[in-house]
Amino acid sequence: MKPILLFFLAGAAFAAEPLPTQVVSLHPVAVVISCEGSIEARSQTEVAAQVAGRILEVRVDAGQVVKKGQVLMRIDGREATATVAAAEAQYQNAKVSFERNRRLVEQKFISPAALDKTRADYDAAVANRTAAAASQSHTLILAPFSGIIARRHAELGDMAQPGRALYTLYAPSALRATVTVPQSRLRELRLVSRAQVLIPELGRQIESSSLSLLPTVDANTHVAQLRIDLPDKGESLAGLTPGMAVRANFTTATTNKLSIPLSAVVRRGELAAVYVQSSDGAISLRQLRLGELAGEGQVEVLAGLADGEKLVTDPVRAGMALKAGK
Repeated sequence: MKPILLFFLAGAAFAAEPLPTQVVSLHPVAVVISCEGSIEARSQTEVAAQVAGRILEVRVDAGQVVKKGQVLMRIDGREATATVAAAEAQYQNAKVSFERNRRLVEQKFISPAALDKTRADYDAAVANRTAAAASQSHTLILAPFSGIIARRHAELGDMAQPGRALYTLYAPSALRATVTVPQSRLRELRLVSRAQVLIPELGRQIESSSLSLLPTVDANTHVAQLRIDLPDKGESLAGLTPGMAVRANFTTATTNKLSIPLSAVVRRGELAAVYVQSSDGAISLRQLRLGELAGEGQVEVLAGLADGEKLVTDPVRAGMALKAGK
């Protein structure tokens, strides 16, 4: 019987423990505006073909790190080689004609006007020869800067066309977050110079280095874009890739608000309530009207509680105590 008696004594002692409470009071709270957006690369480009030809070799794929000038692809250059040969032949023919006519003019066998025609043909042949030589070098697709291949757009054997994207390349050391800002919030955000960028997937918060609010507003959605530059160095950028979803918090002011812990709120469908303890220790369930989030783990109280009242911060234990009292 002795162990059973100790069990009940322990239970009674547990039941007699006071409930955790918190006196509700007005205190300074940061006024925060939150906007959604995504990570972008400040240096990103689509590497496109400049000549037509079949892709003969693919040397890198998505996710690989490349250096400036590194060969990414090789395009069939036979057509470009033939173009160079034709341009070279045209150049040699125009050069011979120009030299011959110049001598004939000196000997006064032909008029200077005839020389002008051959000089124009010669100049065109020189330009065509230079352009053909340049196009031949474009059969090798080179990385314009050092970075990471975000995407490969073509496969081995595909036909490359001038202007068609072959790769998307970005520099991982220069990233920014771009968020959409409602038109109604533009006046407030024009006065802000800092932001905290939250990356939910990584559970990380990054302080901005600078902000840039674009001057135009979309006529259909009535939102503007705000670019948030992130630090170029540091471990805070590790794991970040373009396209990741982010949430940016902007602190616009500080005001006195009545706020309570979110963990103390009881949800009953669309209704929100908390357990309140009166001065005589009685517990009651009080319906509230809540506002916006007011700091980490806190929510603003618009109605239902007054300054100085005692809030029970553990709603589970408060509910059990209320049932036991009934």
